Amino acid sequence: MNLALFDFDGTITTREMFPDFMRFAVTPGRLAVGQVVLMPLVVGYKLGVVTGKTIRSSVVRFGFRGAPVAQVEQAGERFSREVLPGVVRPMALERIEWHKAQGDVVVVVSAALDLYLAHWCRQHQLDLICSRLEVEDGVLTGRYRGEQCASREKSRRILEAYNVRDFPVVYAYGDTKEDMDMLSLASRKYFRWEEVA
Repeated sequence: MNLALFDFDGTITTREMFPDFMRFAVTPGRLAVGQVVLMPLVVGYKLGVVTGKTIRSSVVRFGFRGAPVAQVEQAGERFSREVLPGVVRPMALERIEWHKAQGDVVVVVSAALDLYLAHWCRQHQLDLICSRLEVEDGVLTGRYRGEQCASREKSRRILEAYNVRDFPVVYAYGDTKEDMDMLSLASRKYFRWEEVA
């Protein structure tokens, strides 16, 4: 039994799904205002001067602060059912199924939100390590619960959840620099679906 670690956005899917989920789950009025207010950050992100972590924190704070968690979780379930099947790479599902057929432990490790990833992972019988949002009295605060699951936090959480030395082979699949720490844990590393040394 080996361990297989998969990034989600851009690895399992054909593109980053965070913006799609925000458009799907945030109310239209708040979305319209947010697109104007957050435009400088979005431009900075596209130019490479604003980090993914910073843009995600700002967008989540603006989009979800004060939103009832039950309402957003419902949107997440619908998003996983209605949107994700259309963007999942067939080759990624095949590789996941190959690992499962070998009896491997398969884990999605992502900076994406549990609000939709938890549903998708349950459907595919996969373990999940990802970012979560803070809830107080049934309402989202607009803050992350703990650190976003990106870069070093990915490897830290993997090591917290699994003793990687217990597995003969550790596979890792990623597609951005935020996945490099996770890939460093693996004996078989795949970057953008190409095996690397």
